[in-house]
Amino acid sequence: MDFYYLRYSAPCRAVEMTAKAIGVTLNKKTVNLLEGEQLKPEYVKINPQHTVPTLVDNGFAIWESRAIMGYLVEKYGKDDSLYPKDPKKRAVVNQRLYFDMGTLAKSFGDYFYPQYRLKQPADPEKFKQMEVNLGFLDTFLDGHAYAAGDNVTIADFALVATVSMMIMGGIDLTKFPNVNKWWENAKTNVPGFDDNWDACLEGKKLFDEMRNK
Repeated sequence: MDFYYLRYSAPCRAVEMTAKAIGVTLNKKTVNLLEGEQLKPEYVKINPQHTVPTLVDNGFAIWESRAIMGYLVEKYGKDDSLYPKDPKKRAVVNQRLYFDMGTLAKSFGDYFYPQYRLKQPADPEKFKQMEVNLGFLDTFLDGHAYAAGDNVTIADFALVATVSMMIMGGIDLTKFPNVNKWWENAKTNVPGFDDNWDACLEGKKLFDEMRNK
């Protein structure tokens, strides 16, 4: 499987954690967004939205990280524990995935990308919104070791990728005891956690260098 990605991208890292969990090897192909490689005709032909990540599995192309994660587990997972088939259990996983996409990760993007792309100063109000949304996650995690049930699921992978970025952005997880406990648990129970964190550190270093130019 060809996996078009950018190592620093949280959605890409969520897919990598999924692949690690099910034992799938990805043929990784870096798409340098800073150099506009996503706009090359050969890439747009694969993914008309010219986004990362994109997976091509024996001629079948799929993009959007959460769609890729679900596809990988349903096709290659040894069981359904990462993405349960039970309607109620799957609904909870989906809710967490949509919460991450539409609320948590969005608030990080609203705070971070103006600094990264437009060289704007950090907006304290947008930082506060990140904290509000982490408060929701803290409530979801009350009494639970994992994001959506009694075991690790693809919801954990997506949320670990996002929360990693928030920590890099200055969020103090100790303000959110349930999230902090979940994060500490993830360090040993989420496959690929260490590589995810290393990629975050590399991304932060690159961002700091670009910001200081």
